[in-house]
Amino acid sequence: MAELLIGQTLRFEGNPTTDGPGVARHCTHGGVLIEGGQIAAVGEADDLRRAHPDAKVTDHGAALISAGFIDAHVHYPQTAMIASWGKRLIDWLNSYTFPEEMRFADPAYAAGIAKTYFDLTLANGTTTVCSYCTIHPESVDAFFAEARARGVRAFAGKTCMDRNAPGGLCDTPQSAYDDSRRLRDRWHGVDRLNYVVTPRFSPTSTEAQLEAMGALWSESPGCLMQTHLSEQTDEVAWVRSLFPDARDYLDTYERFGLVGPGALFGHAIYLEPREHARLKEADASLIHCPTSNTFIGSGLFDMDGMTRGGYRVGLATDTGGGSSFSMLRTMAAAYEVAQLRHRALHPSELWWLATQGSARALRADDRIGNLAPGMEADIVVIDLASTPAIAQRSARARDIWEAIFPTIMMGDDRAVKAVLVGGKPA
Repeated sequence: MAELLIGQTLRFEGNPTTDGPGVARHCTHGGVLIEGGQIAAVGEADDLRRAHPDAKVTDHGAALISAGFIDAHVHYPQTAMIASWGKRLIDWLNSYTFPEEMRFADPAYAAGIAKTYFDLTLANGTTTVCSYCTIHPESVDAFFAEARARGVRAFAGKTCMDRNAPGGLCDTPQSAYDDSRRLRDRWHGVDRLNYVVTPRFSPTSTEAQLEAMGALWSESPGCLMQTHLSEQTDEVAWVRSLFPDARDYLDTYERFGLVGPGALFGHAIYLEPREHARLKEADASLIHCPTSNTFIGSGLFDMDGMTRGGYRVGLATDTGGGSSFSMLRTMAAAYEVAQLRHRALHPSELWWLATQGSARALRADDRIGNLAPGMEADIVVIDLASTPAIAQRSARARDIWEAIFPTIMMGDDRAVKAVLVGGKPA
């Protein structure tokens, strides 16, 4: 049976950064018709009611109906250690991340964290994530099994490391290749699941392992590749010492076939001119992780330069280095970081980045990230007056952007009124 959602609706017919806020389409009394897990129609509520009199109607009043949020770079195994105190990247990994990731050899532990993780993300209106797992195949199985049970579109891969990590978290070039290939064959394309080739970052992989990952990616059409790039200055210096013959950090991936369409590079703060040019030429995706960049003291991503320069840019919590599971908080942090670089991102740009922009970065914008006929019905309904502080500010709004912006800056899971995944309540 078709279902008709009624409320304010927000969709996009372009990129607000390059095309202006006018490409956003807002309807004060709009409707979204859902049939068979997909969006069948979007338009004025009264028109859709007349055209589909038998549809089940769910009226959300003045709440905002939007595509669900898409988190383009996360570490689900770090769920339990989010908001750990006082470390920068390399110390963070050694003090918090690696000890926690050791526990994911236990399938029951991995399954428990996966359940908690999806509970938290769906409660915050996030309907798609792209996650790093651990080196353990069990961690990948747990993540995908939970995602499949909930019907979500999810991206993930086995993290590969063969040096500069505890022995219990190291694989080998051959085992990384073999395990990743088996996991790809088991999960990629099953329901709404997508395997991602995942070398953690070049400091924890030998050249032999990076070569193996490049070979696997070349043999995996339709799969993405994710890794980290230029997150902190001491990390960049470490890479330089480990790869003295490389032209720059990006070259440690490029020489092994890990730069190209479908490559996702998290952070990308300290890029050299050659790296900028090569990333643009390769049409790779850059993933902005503003809460982790400030929480771990990494630096300020150049959102204005990247988006206006035509790069594919996605937005991400980077949990647990990022300090929130909320894409609303992540949008707020992106705004704050951009302000420090003397650019006030418009609310339409922030919302686009958390939906259509991240979908585009994941090469899935033909399926998710927007309200349009034929798209998968992953939807969030947002209360734009969820707290007294937000309500009193939004009551003064002169347009939709003034109504949305207080929720971006002060909203949390209390603003999430409803979440649909594939047209079904999450």
